[in-house]
Amino acid sequence: MTSAKTSKPSPPAFLLQPCDPAAMGWEMQQVQLGIARRAFELFEARDREHGHDWEDWFASESELLRPVSTAISETTDRFSLRANLLGLSGDEIKVSVEPKRVVILGRKEIKLAGPKETPSADFYPDQILKVIALTSEIDPEGAVVELQAGVLRFELPKVMKGETRAAGAGKS
Repeated sequence: MTSAKTSKPSPPAFLLQPCDPAAMGWEMQQVQLGIARRAFELFEARDREHGHDWEDWFASESELLRPVSTAISETTDRFSLRANLLGLSGDEIKVSVEPKRVVILGRKEIKLAGPKETPSADFYPDQILKVIALTSEIDPEGAVVELQAGVLRFELPKVMKGETRAAGAGKS
């Protein structure tokens, strides 16, 4: 007697539209300010003892940000990037694709039993901020970003030497 394996089909991929980098910068700044405030609290809790600024910053990042594992591969014409965002849905994630970097920003929405309030970003334990620098320039207009089964996948076409990016996408 043979046993037939029954496997659940993979959930469909959720396509994400990259956000405007300027708008994303504002949201990134809010997260970074929360990290800076927490680092200052750690500094004050140590009676303002100097020399531990990096330690305080990294400790506050580890308290406020969820680690994100990433893998990147590169061919002559593209980057393929994967980020493990298990537990986050497509509407909880924002991405920005720029010529030399990718930014991932996410926040897990939690359901509270009491009044429908969302905790402030300053003390939110399940948020993500990941900035990934690229070694070659890419064409943000050609980027494909999708979330499937907790993995955020980027396909990023490179700008080839001698090629110019689309009109309006030039450097400022």
